[in-house]
Amino acid sequence: MSDLFLRACRGERVERVPVWIMRQAGRYLPQFRAVRARVDFLTLCRTPELAAEVTVQPVDELGVDAAILFADILLPLEAMGCPLVFAPGEGPTFPEPVRGREQVERLQRPDVGESLGYVFAAVREARQRLAGRVPLIGFGGTPWTLAAYLVEGGGSKHFAHLLGWSFRDPEGLALLLGRIAEVSVAYLRGQVEAGAQAIQLFDTWGGLLDEERWRRLAMPPLLEVLHGLEGTVPLIYYLQGGAHLLGAVAELPVQVVGVDWRLPLRSVRRLVGPGKVLQGNLDPAALLAEPSVIEREVERMLSEGAGGGHVANLGHGILPETPVENARAFVRAVQERSCGS
Repeated sequence: MSDLFLRACRGERVERVPVWIMRQAGRYLPQFRAVRARVDFLTLCRTPELAAEVTVQPVDELGVDAAILFADILLPLEAMGCPLVFAPGEGPTFPEPVRGREQVERLQRPDVGESLGYVFAAVREARQRLAGRVPLIGFGGTPWTLAAYLVEGGGSKHFAHLLGWSFRDPEGLALLLGRIAEVSVAYLRGQVEAGAQAIQLFDTWGGLLDEERWRRLAMPPLLEVLHGLEGTVPLIYYLQGGAHLLGAVAELPVQVVGVDWRLPLRSVRRLVGPGKVLQGNLDPAALLAEPSVIEREVERMLSEGAGGGHVANLGHGILPETPVENARAFVRAVQERSCGS
């Protein structure tokens, strides 16, 4: 097996910088769109053979150094008894949002093997299809980010329900975060047991909080999840829009810190210190430009990431409008222009 990605995540010296792309199994790929034309999103998630098929597509088409399981971060919430709907053009919604302690008490404590077994089956199927070519990444959302969707009932511009609850009754919100953390540990450990070789935790909405409130509200349930996975596989924590939190993030027991494109990697390194591998952080919009521009931006990213462990990636998910040849140009540029670290 090519273990370049895993060695880089562990901070070992590598012959070149590995590269993969967030949302690399997605709508920019014609093969993915062909599968989606046959089934809706949740059916795709719940059908292990199809989930594994689209997981492997970017490895075949782009030559990335790692695959990431096709699933959705919100699936554990559905397993907890929260109906989840993906309406065309609207994204994920929870028709019955959770906004108080009484609703928290009614949440189920699922047997993840029974309720989310299709995800574990997809992990096993994907590992079989990958046949050792590259490692497979499993993933989940942080308790704070999952709560953001569940409390708001979906996406939001202002997160008024979540943030209002955090001031009005922080102890009640902590109960919800704790319940989500409990299920997340079982869910993510299940992915590892099924064959996931690294785990990425997405904290899409961590940046909503200032550092003091992030430490008080979001960090304890996150640490519960991380400690529950300690000693299993390399752990990646990805933070969106949270440059002001990087000093606190440096304290997390993770090997890799993934960041968006808003701060140069040199600046990120100064904030998190030498002990973490950095992942990122090309602006996804750069892949809408011509290959010469992509190559220039890759060189800049690689130069900023030099001097410490680095896994090349975008600073957020690849845009659906991205031409496939541009995604290939990004991967090729990293693989040809990076040197060992």
